[in-house]
Amino acid sequence: MKQIIIILSIIFSAVSVTAQDSKDTKDVVTKTYKVDGNCGMCKKRIEEAAFVKGVKKADWDKDKHTLTVIYKPSKTNDETILKSVAKAGHSSELVKAEDADYNKLPECCQYKTNTCEH
Repeated sequence: MKQIIIILSIIFSAVSVTAQDSKDTKDVVTKTYKVDGNCGMCKKRIEEAAFVKGVKKADWDKDKHTLTVIYKPSKTNDETILKSVAKAGHSSELVKAEDADYNKLPECCQYKTNTCEH
């Protein structure tokens, strides 16, 4: 009898975890944007800036200059995410960084000059 209770408990736990996983991935979208940057410092800054409320994951690809974001559209949107990235100094295909924000970037991260060596 004890073994049956343990087995049923394990099965119930597995079903609960599966149901929770599908709920977490429900109502999220994945979008990819072109975002300017140069190096690993840029990657960290861009990903941190993109991580606004509602964003589950942000990943910037240095070689492709693309930012992939997984987020809940009920909590945020493209414009909010990319405005935050632009405020950090990095322009995207939809929102350009202000000159004042761009000029705050370290010299190697100023992507308009193409002088980064790392």
